[in-house]
Amino acid sequence: MKVILLSELRGKGGEGDVIDVAQGYAENYLFPNRIALPATPGNIKQLEERRHKIAEREAQRIKDAEAMRDQLEGKVVVIDVKIGDEGQLFGSVTNTMVGDALKEQYGIEVDRKRIEIHKPIKTAGLHQVVVSLYRNIFATIGVQVGAPEDLPEGDAEVPADEQPATEAELTVEDTPAEEPVA
Repeated sequence: MKVILLSELRGKGGEGDVIDVAQGYAENYLFPNRIALPATPGNIKQLEERRHKIAEREAQRIKDAEAMRDQLEGKVVVIDVKIGDEGQLFGSVTNTMVGDALKEQYGIEVDRKRIEIHKPIKTAGLHQVVVSLYRNIFATIGVQVGAPEDLPEGDAEVPADEQPATEAELTVEDTPAEEPVA
């Protein structure tokens, strides 16, 4: 069944897009929640008349999402949770906890559904989390689980697969000195 979206539907499209969905999904979810309209000839004609307004709103949403990405990019939020002896958490860090920490520490409010934690965070340390702001606009933030002084010995460093190191971050002291050959 073809429908016209009235707002963004993650993974399907944005306002004004005509998409094909299952009839039951449209009738039981999209229509009652006013997310979509049936793609009848009359509704398509009205959509064409409103295309200019939809394009303006879309441009504003993209601009807002890019501004939010600039605010979020590179931020590190600290989440204080109970940590066991081996650096394991009692439970795991959720997207709600990350959203609350962002609001508390930086005053930036992000919908918890947009915070994507691909692998459950169950260990102390620094982890990378992706925030999906709008369609293909994403921001990457760091989540420091536990304060660095609370970490067990040897856990102070971030696993190599979670922290991208750049050459600019390395200093001369970090590189081993060559020993003279006798």
